[in-house]
Amino acid sequence: MGLSNHLTCRNGLFDVKNRSYLSARSPQQVLVSGFALLIAVGALLLWLPISVTEGRSLSFHDALFTATSAATVTGLVVADTGRHFSLFGQLVLLVLIQAGGIGFMTMTTWFALAFGKKISFKERLILKESFNFQSTEGIVRLIRKVFFYSLVIEAAGTLLFAVHWMADMPAGKALYHGLFHAVSIFNNAGFDLFGGLSSYVGDYFFNTVAMVLIFLGSAGFIVLSDLIDYPASRKLSLHSKVVLSFSGLLLVLGGVVIFIFEYTNELSMGALNDGHKLLASFFQSTSLRSSGTSTVNIESLRQATQFFMVIMMFIGAAPGSTGGGIKVTTFAIMAAAVLAMIRGKEDVDLFRSRISKDLVYKAITVTFIALFLVGSATMALCLVENQPFLSVLFETTSAFGTTGFSAGVTQHLGGFGKTVIILLMIAGRLGPFTIAMALRSKTRKELYRYPEGKIILG
Repeated sequence: MGLSNHLTCRNGLFDVKNRSYLSARSPQQVLVSGFALLIAVGALLLWLPISVTEGRSLSFHDALFTATSAATVTGLVVADTGRHFSLFGQLVLLVLIQAGGIGFMTMTTWFALAFGKKISFKERLILKESFNFQSTEGIVRLIRKVFFYSLVIEAAGTLLFAVHWMADMPAGKALYHGLFHAVSIFNNAGFDLFGGLSSYVGDYFFNTVAMVLIFLGSAGFIVLSDLIDYPASRKLSLHSKVVLSFSGLLLVLGGVVIFIFEYTNELSMGALNDGHKLLASFFQSTSLRSSGTSTVNIESLRQATQFFMVIMMFIGAAPGSTGGGIKVTTFAIMAAAVLAMIRGKEDVDLFRSRISKDLVYKAITVTFIALFLVGSATMALCLVENQPFLSVLFETTSAFGTTGFSAGVTQHLGGFGKTVIILLMIAGRLGPFTIAMALRSKTRKELYRYPEGKIILG
C-alpha cells in the first residue's frame, strides 16, 4: 500500500486495520460486536476493587450484569447503586449509560468529526443501522444534532435537579446528583443514587422535570430534530407523527389505567391524595416508555396492573431513541394492519400515507422474534427459579424492553437467570431485527418463485 493510500485510510473514523474489519462484516455485526466490547470493558472496570465502596465486593458475573444494564440503559440492578459503588464506579456507570443511550457509534463519530476526520460510506451505513434511519443521506448531520441535543437537555436537567436538591444537600453533592440523574433519566436508564425514588412520589417539580426528560429520551432523536425544525419547516415527517400520536395515546392510556387499578390499593397509592395519585399514575406510565424510574413500589402493585405494564413495556419506546422494546412504530403498523384487515382494505395506511408491505412484514417479524425471546426466557427462568410466573414474565419483559422496572426477581436470580436477563437486555437494546440480521449469512436473490398456495385462516 502506498503512502497516499495509507494516509487516506487513516483520515477516516478507523485506521486501516479497522477498515478491513468493517468491510468484512455487516453493519448489524459491527453494532453487536461494538456493544459487546463496550459491555466487556465496563464489566472489567466495575469488577475492580476501586469501583466499590470499602468493605464491599462485586463478583464478575454481577459486574457483567450491571455493565450490561447500564450500557443497554435498562436499570435492572443486583446492587444498590448509591451504596455499593464508589465515586469511580458510579462514573463508570455514567459513561456506560451515556455511551449506551446515544450509542457508542454516535460518540465515536462525533469525536472523529471534532478532530476533522472523514466518515466513510461503510461507517455511514453502520450509523444508519444504529438509528434505524431510512438512508445514509443526512446521517452525519443527524449525529451532530444528537450529540448537541443530548448535552443541552442533560445540562438543563442537571441544573434543574441541582437547584431543587440544594435545599437538602450541599451544592457540590446536589450538582453531582443532578448530573447523574439527568443523564440516567434522559437516557431512560433508571439508575438512581437514592435507593429508590418513593420519597419523591408527591414532588411535582421532580416528577415534571423527570417526565419531560423521559419523554425527550424515548421519543427519539429523529423526532426531536423534527420538533426543533418545525417552527421553520411547519411540517412533521410521517415517522414523527406516528411516534408522537401513539406515544401520547399510550401515555394517557397508561396513566388512566394505573390510576383506576391502583386507586384503592393501600400497598401502593391508596394512602396518597388524589393529586398525588394522578401524578404517580402518569409518572409510572411515562416511565413505561422504557425509563423504569419508579416512585412507587412495583412489587406492591396489583397483578392486573403488572400485567398491563408488561404489555406496555413490550411495546417500548421509539426507534432511534434511548429505549427498547419492539418500538412504538412497530406497534402502530401492526395496529394499522389489523384495522385494515377488519375493514377489508388492501392497503395499510397511517396519516393518509400508504405503508409498504416490506414494513408490515418487518413489523410482524420484529414482533414474532420479540415474543419468542420473551416467551423462551420466561419459560427458562420458570424452570430454574422458584418465582411466581407473573413476576418472572414482568422481569423478562422489563429486560427486553430495557425498562428496568422490577417485580423483585432480579436480585434473587442465580447465575443462569442473570445470564438470561443479560442476553435479553442486549437483544432489547439492539433490537431483535438487528440481532437476526447480524446472525444470518449473506443474502442472495432467489432466481425463482414458488406457485401461490391457499391456506384457510380463522
